[in-house]
Amino acid sequence: MTATSDIDKAIALAMVPGVIITSFGDMLRVPGSRASLQQARAAGADVRIVYSTLDALTIAQENPAKTVVFIGVGFETTAPLSPPPCCRPKTKNKNYSVLVPAQALPPVIKTILDAGEVKLNGLICPGHVSAVTGSNAWEFVARDYGIPCVVAGLNPPISCSAWICW
Repeated sequence: MTATSDIDKAIALAMVPGVIITSFGDMLRVPGSRASLQQARAAGADVRIVYSTLDALTIAQENPAKTVVFIGVGFETTAPLSPPPCCRPKTKNKNYSVLVPAQALPPVIKTILDAGEVKLNGLICPGHVSAVTGSNAWEFVARDYGIPCVVAGLNPPISCSAWICW
């Protein structure tokens, strides 16, 4: 659920001469308001698929005269992958940046529920997100909407007996 405006920003950066955009492959086809990163690449922008931020850092090291931007989109579980690896000691790349239009999942769920178009008997909340946010992030579902929910998918990060919200 990346905002169209965030994709538009990435495309605008991609069209700047001397900029290399790096991103995970699944982002290339996500549409902006007028195009996608894949279409920007077809139009001549230097857009490259990477498998980690370290790949993007390598591209920056190999292209010191260009600016390399890693597009780090995602939710709670992928946002920690986005900080620049150039912050590590012994690597000081001034030509490496990160655009992080990360989202938090609970507000997205709240927006969907507020729309009133979805009728649910219950909600299975994602364990991988809850491992980052904690299970309390989902209490609003039961409290505000009267929808029972449970966190499933991963063990809680701490000993917790209240992973079911009523």
